[in-house]
Amino acid sequence: MSGNEIIEWIGIFLILFGAIFSVISAIGLVRLPDVYTRTHAASKSSTLAVLLCLLGTFLYFWSHDGYVSVRLILGIIFVFITAPVSGHLICRAAYRTRVPLAEGSGVDELKPVLFGADEDVVLTDNIAVVTKDIVDNDKNEK
Repeated sequence: MSGNEIIEWIGIFLILFGAIFSVISAIGLVRLPDVYTRTHAASKSSTLAVLLCLLGTFLYFWSHDGYVSVRLILGIIFVFITAPVSGHLICRAAYRTRVPLAEGSGVDELKPVLFGADEDVVLTDNIAVVTKDIVDNDKNEK
């Protein structure tokens, strides 16, 4: 095997691994419980899947045809920058509109900082409603 054939096979394996990560990402989108974990699956593993596929394609065409594709390089850079940012913005928008965490997600340490310690989120008919705790009224009366 020559050096070009080895690089072609590396490109093929990168495309294969990218396809496997894409399937794992799709399973994560279906199976995970809430918007935060689904966004994590969509942004992290899908980014890796697309980057592996594009890098494998770049290596394959570079070794097979001697063709350096600027479009593939720009696609790699674009996906690498925009996918994590969009995942972060979707999670941030969901959190600020008070989409509830899944059961067993752990402690929400950001809630008292952003929304105040005395507010509680109640879900009625899939609409998040902010209510004040009765504890504050008891503190003021004493």
